[in-house]
Amino acid sequence: MIAKVDKDTCIGCGACPSICPEIFRMNDDGLAEAFVNPVPTSSEEAAHKAADGCPVEAIHIEE
Repeated sequence: MIAKVDKDTCIGCGACPSICPEIFRMNDDGLAEAFVNPVPTSSEEAAHKAADGCPVEAIHIEE
């Protein structure tokens, strides 16, 4: 699966890297990014939790 962060929607709250730091991080512009793709099977559940926890629904998961 592939994780993507919509930069136009992201508010930089930091929820996704706090939930799933193995896939998401905050970049230099203060917004989140998915820095590991495809998402390893061992991180799929955490990536889905991060997407569900995003307050502005900026994370999209493609199966």
